[in-house]
Amino acid sequence: MAQRTKTGGRQIGTPNRVTKELRVALKDALYNELENLGGYLAGLEPRDRLEIIVKLLPYALPKVEQVDYRENEPFGSDL
Repeated sequence: MAQRTKTGGRQIGTPNRVTKELRVALKDALYNELENLGGYLAGLEPRDRLEIIVKLLPYALPKVEQVDYRENEPFGSDL
């Protein structure tokens, strides 16, 4: 298959204007909703509030991995 040279359109590496504008709009909408999040949560039943907080935790806190101790591995003050 013959390769063609680019003759028009955006230059390579030029960001898509529509995509950029959409990202900015979504970021602004999300920021506004985050400011109102406390009020939304206050209006919920305790069970629903806890359920939403648990669902949001992975976005705010890193996941913790289990750490196993193996024989002959330094531990505590042995480091």
